Amino acid sequence: MKLAVLILEDEPPVRDALERDLAPFRGAIRIEVAEDVDDAWAVVGEIDADDDRLALVLADHRLPGTTGVDFLVQLLADDRTRAARKVLVTGQADQADTIRAVNEAGLDRYVAKPWDPDELRAVVRNELTEHVLEHRLDPLPHLAALDAARVMVLLRDRGDR
Repeated sequence: MKLAVLILEDEPPVRDALERDLAPFRGAIRIEVAEDVDDAWAVVGEIDADDDRLALVLADHRLPGTTGVDFLVQLLADDRTRAARKVLVTGQADQADTIRAVNEAGLDRYVAKPWDPDELRAVVRNELTEHVLEHRLDPLPHLAALDAARVMVLLRDRGDR
């Protein structure tokens, strides 16, 4: 089982930049992209069919059709996606959209565009680590994408039992 990160972004140059900035995590995790909500649900189906686990969604807000915030809210209603960490990566969500994302979708983080690549990787590393720790997953297969210091504490504590 691999942890999967889903990037939901309709603008190809922005989607490509997000994917490029997360490239150092490839191998340790699965990185998938989608250009709209329908495409994102198809990707969720592929992740599930491969017995992988959607751990993190990076979603833009302004998308054709359904908004990113609406998608993040929808994730809570599906057993395959309920546990995924949620990050809004946008420059266009207003305060009401952001509040809705926090209150109704359980938003974990907000990253403003344009982002700093190092900060984005730090957010992704933190959210993946939170997911692994919260759900008591084996961190070793994903270690290169996780916060090693926090994971080592977990492994040490497990060894003490």
